[in-house]
Amino acid sequence: MKLVILDRDGTINEDSAEFVKSPEEWAPLPGALEAIARLNQAGWHVVIASNQSGLGRGLFDVSALNAMHAKMHRMLAAVGGRVDCVFYCPHAPSQGCHCRKPEPGLFEQIGERYGIDLKGVPAVGDTARDVLAGVAAGCEPHLVLTGKGAALRGHSLPAPFPPETLVHADLAAFAEFLLVREAATA
Repeated sequence: MKLVILDRDGTINEDSAEFVKSPEEWAPLPGALEAIARLNQAGWHVVIASNQSGLGRGLFDVSALNAMHAKMHRMLAAVGGRVDCVFYCPHAPSQGCHCRKPEPGLFEQIGERYGIDLKGVPAVGDTARDVLAGVAAGCEPHLVLTGKGAALRGHSLPAPFPPETLVHADLAAFAEFLLVREAATA
């Protein structure tokens, strides 16, 4: 099974220091939905692993989160793409759960749901915690320079980023990298 695990806020859609709390606030990053569609068309399954601490903080409820994801699914379908499943951590940082990135719990849930070892599965995010959670689960780390990652443009990656982290301008550049690499090894 060809699987890619993506972060949501800052990777697929615009991020906000005030949290993305409603479908009206959920806006895709340029080219991100088309990048997911390209991956799907090449046989890749795409799932999301996302911290959604706004739930635990009481900033929005599950119905608002579901409405955001319904909007994302509709917009993806319009460009021929899909996300198979969304895994999210609803906890506030103070709750000390195992599913909040940088802990690997969401990734472990994905591996269990799909019945696969995540060793080498590409995991993409815009922060160190995204990358570290993926690495802790055995994934191949990818950083996009969108969202919070934009602050790293033009700089070498600081600790705690693992040295094997692959860096891409955005999700479209990641998709291009993955498809070119796949074609080269076919």
